[in-house]
Amino acid sequence: MAKDFVRIFDTTLRDGEQVPGCKLNTDQKLVIAKRLDELGVDVIEAGFPVSSPGDFNSVVEISKIVKNASVCGLSRAVKNDIKVAAEALEYAKKPRIHTGIGTSDSHIKHKFNSSKDKIIEIGFEAVKYAKTFVYDVEFYAEDAGRTDNDFLAKVCEKMIEAGATVLNIPDTTGYCLPEEYGQKIKYLLENVKNIEKATISCHCHNDLGLATANSIAGIINGARQIECTINGIGERAGNTSLEEVVMIMRQHPALNLDTNINSKLLFDTSNLVSDSMGMPVQPNKAIVGANAFAHSSGIHQDGVIKNRETYEIIDPHDVGVNESAIILTARSGRAALAYRAKKIGYNLSKDELDLVYPEFLKFADINKEVTDKYIPEIIKKSI
Repeated sequence: MAKDFVRIFDTTLRDGEQVPGCKLNTDQKLVIAKRLDELGVDVIEAGFPVSSPGDFNSVVEISKIVKNASVCGLSRAVKNDIKVAAEALEYAKKPRIHTGIGTSDSHIKHKFNSSKDKIIEIGFEAVKYAKTFVYDVEFYAEDAGRTDNDFLAKVCEKMIEAGATVLNIPDTTGYCLPEEYGQKIKYLLENVKNIEKATISCHCHNDLGLATANSIAGIINGARQIECTINGIGERAGNTSLEEVVMIMRQHPALNLDTNINSKLLFDTSNLVSDSMGMPVQPNKAIVGANAFAHSSGIHQDGVIKNRETYEIIDPHDVGVNESAIILTARSGRAALAYRAKKIGYNLSKDELDLVYPEFLKFADINKEVTDKYIPEIIKKSI
């Protein structure tokens, strides 16, 4: 059976760049945009054009070089925002305007001092206006995670009527539980008139560490676009991690879902974004962290040396990592020491290993890690 296709909407250059200290210049953005296009993302959210001349210029230049992906510009539900976004996207082969407004009671009351009817009216007019510039218009219902489902369904119905091609259902504050968010998507698919005319999109934040889980719950329940960033960077605790959702779909064939992403470029793309933004990737980060394929426990090392799949569900080559790493520490066993020694030309017999291993443990108890340069020294001391 053919797999269902899930679009990957990358917002590294917009939501991701909002992280304090991660500002990029136009040249850096162009390098990342080119890589995202090569990676196979379907939509690149290039920036928020009205926010600054620099952001406007970046969207213009990105629009010129992107060959395959749609290029998207963010706007508020404000006519000038939309007009400026359309101007910035003039050179894009596949332009998309992303406009919207808050829909939760909290946003309606405290942010806009408005009413539900007025919010729908503002959103409707914004989408209609955006459609005068481009065919592809995405509407975001900000704080949809905390928006009443009945009202959210009314909002979505009106935006489809106005011409929205994509409906973004953001868990803006990262509040939802996966089951709750999944049920919200299911409710919209079952209760919004003409929902088949639009794609439902997940945009989940990671305030409670649930962004990836919520996005997966969303696509399981019928959403067909995920909005995400490289390394999960973004406002506050970050966004859904692109590499995580892509590999979850690849590793779970029963979901019958996949993307256009060339996963062999994931690790290199992670490093590119990290280096460009000066934002280190935590070592234990799933898929792309330095320790994602590293083993230091003797039991784990022995298993991986015998058969990689004993403790690894992903082949490192599939995400662009050269090989699994066997890290020598005081927790490592004989098999790991013999493996690493052989890698640098020392093929130890069982008797030799029995002599070397106690000396290795003494050294390892003093040092956090035993690198290759120390192995010959340990062997010479022991034999």
